[in-house]
Amino acid sequence: MALYVEKFGGTSVGSVERIDAVARQVARTRSEGHDVVVVVSAMSGETNRLQAMATEVHARASARELDVLLSTGEQVTIALLAMALDKRGCAARSYTGAQVHILTDNIHGKARIMEIDAEPIRRDLAEGRVVVVAGFQGADCDGNITTLGRGGSDTTAVALAAALKADECRIFTDVDGVYTADPRIVPEARRLERITVEEMLELSSLGAKVLQTRSVEFAGKYRVPLRVLSAFEAGGGTLISYEEDDMEQALISGIAHNRDEAKLTILGVPDEPGIAVRILGPVADAHINVDMIIQNVGEDGSTNFTFTVHRNDFPKAMEILEKTAKDVKAREVRGADDIAKVSVIGVGMRSHAGVASTMFKTLAEEGINIQMISTSEIKISVVLADKYLELAVRTLHKAFGLDQGQEG
Repeated sequence: MALYVEKFGGTSVGSVERIDAVARQVARTRSEGHDVVVVVSAMSGETNRLQAMATEVHARASARELDVLLSTGEQVTIALLAMALDKRGCAARSYTGAQVHILTDNIHGKARIMEIDAEPIRRDLAEGRVVVVAGFQGADCDGNITTLGRGGSDTTAVALAAALKADECRIFTDVDGVYTADPRIVPEARRLERITVEEMLELSSLGAKVLQTRSVEFAGKYRVPLRVLSAFEAGGGTLISYEEDDMEQALISGIAHNRDEAKLTILGVPDEPGIAVRILGPVADAHINVDMIIQNVGEDGSTNFTFTVHRNDFPKAMEILEKTAKDVKAREVRGADDIAKVSVIGVGMRSHAGVASTMFKTLAEEGINIQMISTSEIKISVVLADKYLELAVRTLHKAFGLDQGQEG
């Protein structure tokens, strides 16, 4: 008998019929003698509908009230799923994030989980119930409802699996696993049977939409076995595992891309100690995440400072940077939101040379200009014009032999 935490996304619970199908699957797992905790998202499109209503009522509604509103989507789903399970003779009890004591910080819209009290869930499991938990939400120490950001249901599921020491956390979605690239761009992309936590973390943070980045961080930190499966067809999915010495590691495991990028540059900044924090500090204070950073010193001794942010944060970041430019007496501020990021990822890069040269040569042969470069032990990312994104992904996928399963 095992304990599974199973998460179902919005498309998996997008209608009453699909909720009933999820109930059937969960009841089957329970009938096999396993304990099950289910985490669900709002029904597909519901969060967008609620957001649109909020905008219609008040274009600048407070983050606190938005969290109160958006959290209701999951509350509908947990109740319907608990009813569907009960109809099948499978005892179930639903909980909102606050009811199950998912304690978060007070950053509305982007809250981070601080603590989970797993005892109420354990008591229900001991009494033979399936526990159905609302993903994406929690409550701060003052009892205010908070949300974890888009995709936060993945984080809820992995955090609960960690707190409960579950045997496996299963993420059911509308794809049947993790692929070497987005199949919508590269039809030859292959499903990976296994990938390391490190590689999955890079893929998630660099644009792969299969798993939310913080959920992978949780899985890595607390060593939660994580599996991505299809909610609509049988199969083994992709296991997110820990790197083992005896595992034969592919040179490149996948190509990730992200269109949600924007680039900001502040020109003619004095080259002096502390200038970076004077530029990026106000951006961080606005809870805007900075991704890639490049700093160049010109012949006149001044510095040009370039960084990227999420495209949704571009207008706010530009506003902040223009104010900062006046404070630091910079010459000019520039911005562009027509860029994209493409990355190659693989733990095999640690022991193989030549990945960067292959990547840069491949892009050059296609006439694709690289605007920024960022590297780590297991990834190389480049920023390029958005119009070249699909071409870059397809040619790199072929250049590294990912369509044939023979990387290198």
